[in-house]
Amino acid sequence: MNLGIRGKVALVTASSDGMGKNIAGYLAAEGVNVVLFARSAGKLRAAARAISQQHGVKALPVVGNMLVGADVDRLASEIKKEFGGIDILVLNTGRAPNPLRDAIDELDEERWNEAYRTQLWGTINVAKIFVPSMLGRGWGRVIAVTSASVKEPMSHHCLSTVFRAGITAYMKHLANEVGAHGITVNCVAPALIATPHRTGSAAYTPTQTETRKKLTPLRRMGTPEEICGTVSFLASMQAGFITGSTINVEGGMLRAMV
Repeated sequence: MNLGIRGKVALVTASSDGMGKNIAGYLAAEGVNVVLFARSAGKLRAAARAISQQHGVKALPVVGNMLVGADVDRLASEIKKEFGGIDILVLNTGRAPNPLRDAIDELDEERWNEAYRTQLWGTINVAKIFVPSMLGRGWGRVIAVTSASVKEPMSHHCLSTVFRAGITAYMKHLANEVGAHGITVNCVAPALIATPHRTGSAAYTPTQTETRKKLTPLRRMGTPEEICGTVSFLASMQAGFITGSTINVEGGMLRAMV
């Protein structure tokens, strides 16, 4: 399927590695020029080079922190100089502090502050600069990567659930406010995805993996490609009548009908 976004410009945050990098690569495969924004300079520049070489698009790496206003302002300046602006904004963030805990055990104020800043405020700090800049373009896509725990809280995921729910609410407000400008705003909510952090030092044991597979009717873990494909579709021309929605990518783990 031709998604109709060749030549568009996308900003993907937290994109030096993992899900953000994969999403940038998927958009680039559709002919989208991409801006990668993250703190890890070496990994970020290597990712941009690889994406540009593989897909023949422009890939601009900008080193910075989503939490630092000066970094986000510099990001906006570099994008304006290189591309004039963006058409697609993918808001990907870091994870809540480890180890994961139940709500009753979340007693440390510093963990709450870290999770709030990393997930909710980081998202808002970028969106509040770039969404207004998209209003005059007549077309746009804003997509936040959240979590299926927003719909059905998962054990030990209190911090993630609380602040990703905040992102979902913020995105719903934006959807209502910018739709008349041709901009759609949606969330992608994954769970049970076999991402790289699950295969390294924090890998599930075989027993844990089998237990998680049984949580979904599909009896398997999801793949990063399935998340990236969903994000790419929401960025497409064909998804132009979807806004204010959350697309769950969790293999049917959520049991509720609505």
